[in-house]
Amino acid sequence: MKKIISGISIFCTVIISAQESIQFQDQSLKDIIAQAKKEKKLVFIDAYASWCGPCKLMEKNVFTQKNVGDYFNTNFVNARFDMEKGEGRDIASKYGVRSYPTYLFLNGDGDLVSQNTGYMDAGMFVTMAQDINAPGNKKGSLKERFANGEKDPEFLINVMKLNSSSDYDFAKKASERYFENKKKTEEFSKDEIDLLLYFVKSTEDKNYTVFASRKAEIIKFLPEETYKEFDNQLRLSKVVEQSIDDKNKRINDEVFMKAAEPLVGKEAATAKLNQTKLSYYEQNANFPEFEKAALAYYKNADAFEPNELLRAAWVFSDHIKTPSSLKKATEWAEKSVMRGETSENTYILARLYFLTGNKEMAQNYAEMSKNMALQNNKDSKLAEDLLSQIK
Repeated sequence: MKKIISGISIFCTVIISAQESIQFQDQSLKDIIAQAKKEKKLVFIDAYASWCGPCKLMEKNVFTQKNVGDYFNTNFVNARFDMEKGEGRDIASKYGVRSYPTYLFLNGDGDLVSQNTGYMDAGMFVTMAQDINAPGNKKGSLKERFANGEKDPEFLINVMKLNSSSDYDFAKKASERYFENKKKTEEFSKDEIDLLLYFVKSTEDKNYTVFASRKAEIIKFLPEETYKEFDNQLRLSKVVEQSIDDKNKRINDEVFMKAAEPLVGKEAATAKLNQTKLSYYEQNANFPEFEKAALAYYKNADAFEPNELLRAAWVFSDHIKTPSSLKKATEWAEKSVMRGETSENTYILARLYFLTGNKEMAQNYAEMSKNMALQNNKDSKLAEDLLSQIK
């Protein structure tokens, strides 16, 4: 009888504990957002990854506390998604999730209200939620408030930070309004200058006027030489635009160099030209031209970061057939692997070894890629498919 009573007690404790925790809804994001709109609440999403230690600690130590559960269950519609599986991948892409755990707060239109990261104790976690749940965040979507002309500096900074990855154009418009309304008598902070530089991309941007007119303030935080280099890059972006022949899907080298060389010199102009070609020809799937540009740009491979070389090597492994070019791409991939082995770079190297006829090395690195992927709970299908081809 005592065992039965003890068992009932444990069962009741588990039920009570579950009720005290944050109640996460097992629904699609679309349905979660619809429920939040109906109930006039915000959505809270725990964006996690299965391998993430701090995510597991939040789940075990924080989400289960009564004061946390009480506040979140009363004020939010709660959901959890693994960012590396199923719908979680789309959510991560849409809202710019880059680290774990990330806490997303959305309104009833699916717009981002706040995005926070990292392990927090229960008190800090609830305080964060209370701040986000303030009435101002419920008076319409960020886009509605922006469209209605809201100029509050904190609001505009919030829009910039929340949307810089997921909706750059919207964030950029917010930055333009922010800097337009920044009084000339108010000096820039370093954070403001960082935001200005992030949201100015060409000499035709509204923010460029601010960048040019307030140089004296900017160079208090930025070396004047760096300011000049940044300015030249902005000027070059206009040159890039003028040199693109969209009709024939090509870059006009002569037009580019004629305008760019006086600005930055021949060496820098040539590098910028090849960078432009790489981006443009990959985007337009013109891989013969991409091949030429990559071989020219990465001629001195030691001058580049291994991960940059790896990106070009991946494109070569998928689209280039020239033996000498594949051999060069193999060298690029080798440099990346020498810097530090990952399931991704060992796979690319294995594939390039396979394409250049070195089946023994291809098999070794494909096995390595597969094992590393499995150890880190990543998808090993590419490596497994390559091993099938090799055998």
